[in-house]
Amino acid sequence: MEIMRLVVAGTVGAGKSTFIRTVSEIDVVDTDRRATDETAEIKHRTTVAMDFGRLTFGSDMALHIYGTPGQQRFDFMWDILIKKAHAFILLVAAHRPQEFRYARRILSYMNRRVQIPYIIGITHMDCEGAWSSENIKLALGFVEEISQPPVVVLHAEERDTVVQAIVALVQYYIQSTTA
Repeated sequence: MEIMRLVVAGTVGAGKSTFIRTVSEIDVVDTDRRATDETAEIKHRTTVAMDFGRLTFGSDMALHIYGTPGQQRFDFMWDILIKKAHAFILLVAAHRPQEFRYARRILSYMNRRVQIPYIIGITHMDCEGAWSSENIKLALGFVEEISQPPVVVLHAEERDTVVQAIVALVQYYIQSTTA
């Protein structure tokens, strides 16, 4: 069986764990613990190592989905998870512009370690104060049209939008690896 590895990265509360739980066909393996730092202002529990889910495509292909912790103090896990990944998605919460700079740092971190296809997934577009996709792309440093990754808007609790994001990533992966 061929196994493809997808990493779901992003800031705290962007929807990484929810993304994986929404689409995984197995019970998600997680390392959620009670938040004890500033993360507790956003949510009660947080990922401290990784999340793991799986999605099978037919009898000969599986997608292993790994979620990273959002806090920088756990960035050693980002390094471990991204090394064997085939692609990644960076989730960005549209309603927390104060975190866009940090999302940009995560993106830079990942891209310094591997050169693999990735897309940007924008979450929380339905929240008050959400920025537009175009403004988020600018905040992430994408000012030129050339070589911009695809950007998808998704709701991490809605299976259809999560699946659409994975399909967009797979299409981009195929396009990037055959070009």
